[in-house]
Amino acid sequence: MAGPSTLPLMPQPQSVTVMDPATRSIAGGIRIDWTQAPSPLLRRAEQRFVARLRNLAGRAAEGAPLTLHITTGHDPAYLSVDEKEGYTLSTSAPDGIYLSAAGPAGVLHGLATLLQLVELTPQGAVLGHVDIQDSPRFAWRGLMIDVSRHFMSVDTIQRQLDAMELTKLNVLHWHLSDGTGFRVESRRFPRLQQVGGHNQYYTQEQVRGIVAYAADRGIRIVPEFDVPGHTLSILQAYPDLAAQPVPTEQEIHPVCSITVDTQKTQTSCNKVYNQNNPALDPTQPQTLRFATALYAEMGRLFPDRYFHSGGDEVAPQQWMNNPAITRYMKVHGYRDAPALQAAFTAQIEQALARQGKIMMGWDEVSEAPIPRDVVVEAWRGSKWIGSATRAGHPVVVSSGYYLDLLNPSATHYQVDPLDPKAVGLSPAEVEKARVKQGPMIDAFALDPNAPALDAAQSRLVLGGEAPLWSEIVSDEMVDARLWPRSAAIAERFWSDASVRDVTDMERRLPVVLHELNMMGLQSENHQNDMIARLAPQNTTPLKVLTSVTSPVRNYAMNRLAAHGGDAMLSAPAAIASPDSFAAMKFNTLAQRYIKGDHARASDLKAMLVTYKANDAAYAQIATTPALQEARGTSQELAEVAQVGLEAIKRRSHGRHWHKRVNAILARQDAAFAACADAVAAHTMPLPASGLLIDILPGLHLLVDRAH
Repeated sequence: MAGPSTLPLMPQPQSVTVMDPATRSIAGGIRIDWTQAPSPLLRRAEQRFVARLRNLAGRAAEGAPLTLHITTGHDPAYLSVDEKEGYTLSTSAPDGIYLSAAGPAGVLHGLATLLQLVELTPQGAVLGHVDIQDSPRFAWRGLMIDVSRHFMSVDTIQRQLDAMELTKLNVLHWHLSDGTGFRVESRRFPRLQQVGGHNQYYTQEQVRGIVAYAADRGIRIVPEFDVPGHTLSILQAYPDLAAQPVPTEQEIHPVCSITVDTQKTQTSCNKVYNQNNPALDPTQPQTLRFATALYAEMGRLFPDRYFHSGGDEVAPQQWMNNPAITRYMKVHGYRDAPALQAAFTAQIEQALARQGKIMMGWDEVSEAPIPRDVVVEAWRGSKWIGSATRAGHPVVVSSGYYLDLLNPSATHYQVDPLDPKAVGLSPAEVEKARVKQGPMIDAFALDPNAPALDAAQSRLVLGGEAPLWSEIVSDEMVDARLWPRSAAIAERFWSDASVRDVTDMERRLPVVLHELNMMGLQSENHQNDMIARLAPQNTTPLKVLTSVTSPVRNYAMNRLAAHGGDAMLSAPAAIASPDSFAAMKFNTLAQRYIKGDHARASDLKAMLVTYKANDAAYAQIATTPALQEARGTSQELAEVAQVGLEAIKRRSHGRHWHKRVNAILARQDAAFAACADAVAAHTMPLPASGLLIDILPGLHLLVDRAH
């Protein structure tokens, strides 16, 4: 018998029993035997399974296939928060494999687990003998993908849905409108896509196709059309709805100039306009009529009962600087902007309810009285989980899971959706940020006295979502920015709360990503394409550099990109992944080495020699501004690699050596500290390249040992 951590499964099932250490061959393939006639949906699931198995294991050889016996019931709640998702899977029976589920969702999950159990050996594909009983911890396990800031193709969205199916994520929260673009064809209001969408949008036929594609894979799609803030794209199309004059194109888009000399490249731009600020005027009757009609049209495209209306980050000055709005507020007794927003939110909720929808909004909507049925998405900090559930609201947690913060999987993995003290700014961070942010920063503060959720509150937490906002995410970057971190977060939403071993999660992460890439994900291919375009004459130096670095975190990248437009979308920092598998390997080897496994010394030296030598080759290719900006990081990688080699070479070093190398490592520590949280990332000096050297923990271990 063995625990699930001995198998490269992600998410880890609730119970795994290894019945026999031996394996059985599936060289002849797997044939499915349905105990009841399968639905068309399950037939299509069978076809996907067969194709994916072929991608993993190759074409079946001659010989009898192994039989997979599937038993399933009918689940009328399929594609709802009440669907039956549990399954049992046994690969140890003499006459084949047995999969049993109460509904189609369980069958899809069981097939995904079975694919992860396939092991490739020199003798071919095999399966272990295991018995699995499995069901999810949370019913709502989602990704939020923003296609407003950077539009994403239908193929790209479909790839993410395939990967979601394989990792048991079941909700795509599709952020379809924002200040930067409205992305769905509206036949009722066609200027939305023509003007506000800049003619980059999904046709209604494409939307229906994506919804059907997701439903086949057990995934619900919850659309978001943001009101009353984040509405510049709507107001460009229909300016009569605006609370303030709609800015011109010249005001919105910065004009930049680039100066290159022998030392560095400088980019200067005029002030960037915040496209998130423009808001609707909620005091005009035509505003509510517009939103009601738009939601009715969009609601017919998305059959899910939940409909996200946004509600976040409404800039108070949009309303308070409008004399007509302030007069309206005075007459109707609204003391401030949140009170006015609460009244508008209630009207939106009623309109959606009449259309058969359940409203969902970001946690700002819970700051004033709103109907208890409104689902609150907690994003500004974990304390909002507690306050929203105390008020009786269902909650979906995204705080702690923001993928665009570019934190590694380990950071997200340690955040539990039921912990109201998991994420928030410390008192010192709040006071530092208050200088620029003012009192609004209090919403992001950690509540050190937040009580644990009681049983009733815990039941109101539907689950969680991992958002990916796309300010600095192109269509080509999506796969690598979502995966494999989304797989680690999927485990947090699915598996038992006791599954928390970060080291073991990191061991399984590369295996899962490799499998996803073999079954259609394009993260590796796209990263290679980006490298080839940046360094066509020799890709190796840039590959080496980006393999052991990661992008700066906590919106530091947004700060670096603020005045450069889309240049950062093709820079080395756009290629480097938040999880560096090469650095993880180095750091693990260093830990084993200092604990006495001296056989690891040759592996460590080989890696360090490669990193040290890489800078000379990188210097030869650094002929463009983007590559020149990363030259400093390349030189620093060579410098710290030399430190590692010196630390391994001799066990004992003198005081002067330690002083020198500690100063070198301190500079790298400072780079990490400069983006350790969102407050630091907005104020402290950052590496110009936007890259962090991820072998730093291992180097510290080696240097500390060389005392």
